[in-house]
Amino acid sequence: MNFNPQKYYLNEISKFEKKYLSTAKGKEPVSLYEPCDYFIESSGKRLRPFLVLLSAKAVGAKTNSVINAAIAVELFHNFTLVHDDIMDNADKRRGRPTLHIKYDHNTAILAGDNLLALAYEYLLKDCKNNGISAVQDFTKGLIEVCEGQSLDKDFEDRKKVSLQEYIIMIDKKTAALAETCCSIGAKLGSGTDKEVNALKKYGKNLGLAFQIQDDLLDIMADEAELGKKIGGDLLEGKKTYLLLKALEKAKREDKKLIKKVIENSGIRKNQIQTYKKLYSKLGVIEDASNEVKRYTKLALNSIKNITDKEAKTTLEWLANSLTDRRK
Repeated sequence: MNFNPQKYYLNEISKFEKKYLSTAKGKEPVSLYEPCDYFIESSGKRLRPFLVLLSAKAVGAKTNSVINAAIAVELFHNFTLVHDDIMDNADKRRGRPTLHIKYDHNTAILAGDNLLALAYEYLLKDCKNNGISAVQDFTKGLIEVCEGQSLDKDFEDRKKVSLQEYIIMIDKKTAALAETCCSIGAKLGSGTDKEVNALKKYGKNLGLAFQIQDDLLDIMADEAELGKKIGGDLLEGKKTYLLLKALEKAKREDKKLIKKVIENSGIRKNQIQTYKKLYSKLGVIEDASNEVKRYTKLALNSIKNITDKEAKTTLEWLANSLTDRRK
């Protein structure tokens, strides 16, 4: 019978979900745990915990041995989302009111803090092998995500941001957590240094590919598939890979048009198609697509020597499905 990586993913996430959803249920005080539970119940692909489970399998461990660590990274991720929503004044998250809108700012801040504390509590449950090293990596990942978020906020007020600076930012804000997931899964699964480093490289490059693909989808996706209006990054004047690459390549009138996005902190809805055509003309859509492919190839090259065939097949499937996605 042929191994089906998608079916494997769904089965593993189904087992994960049952335990994860009970994390904050029925705990007291209700004023703290009910908001935590509300956020935990939000739907999601659970890609980060799956990276933990899959990395453990890739080094020959049972996925059950790192399920608490997988819960830890999802709690960590949700902690960042709660605080990001507050910083961005966001009203909706995954189709539901954000925590600070449903409750209030103070409750959301405290719930976010508690999600992070719970993350460490769950991580420590699986720290039988290489525990200190795993906690160090988890903490390093947390620091990098905070640094990445800080850089992202800095970029909002800066008129000039280089493409290199942008890559550093997404490396910290997005790729660092994916790298952390792979690292702790492999370390807690008693992987060799060579295996751990290979999986860390996979996570890092997968995270970079994922973020640039996100930038690309914002302008190129089908609105019905994406589930929201395209061009949101342009409307907000966000300094994405596409915008910064366009600024690098544009000349004369085209450059003036690109600069207006930054100078005016965004564009009007009726200008989205104009900029989409300009991106195509400058070749930045192709550039972004090539970068996604390049980082995906780096991710795949790093796992060539993984001996567990099912894990390797699933790692390859995951990389290709994430970077070929349309939403």
